[in-house]
Amino acid sequence: MEPRSPVYNVIAVPIEKVKPNSYNPNSVAPPELDLLYDSIREDGYTMPIVCYFDEAGDEYVIVDGFHRYRVMLEHPDIREREGGMLPVSVIDKPLDCRMASTIRHNRARGSHNVDLMSRIVADLHELGRSDAWISKHLGMDKDEILRLKQITGLAALFKDAEFSASWVPEEDA
Repeated sequence: MEPRSPVYNVIAVPIEKVKPNSYNPNSVAPPELDLLYDSIREDGYTMPIVCYFDEAGDEYVIVDGFHRYRVMLEHPDIREREGGMLPVSVIDKPLDCRMASTIRHNRARGSHNVDLMSRIVADLHELGRSDAWISKHLGMDKDEILRLKQITGLAALFKDAEFSASWVPEEDA
């Protein structure tokens, strides 16, 4: 028996035939969009764009994956590498069910557990990765890395840090 999930039938669709929907409430901040671009540049498209095929317009309307679509629109290097084709998984549902699906996809991504993220930062540091490397590859700014290091409470994470002399005791003055 053939699997029923649409992901088993991913097709390559010209980006010109893919259109955003009019109801997606999700937005991605610029740093996360930059990280998505980095991810697609480094790893390729690892997840298809979920679409509904509109026969009347002969186009694929996005249910989930608008930002992955946007990366190809805005980055000629990605578009060229992929030959202008997006990986698409098609669902066939009425509009109300597609709207619900969009929200489920957005909300199912959840958020990162702070304790687990701080452990990842600690592990990367112990593996010899610098804050600059962590910042670049995990899409974090230095303040976020500092906060995550502070959560772990490991002094070793700060052994090479430079600290400012914010005050001088009076008896040394």
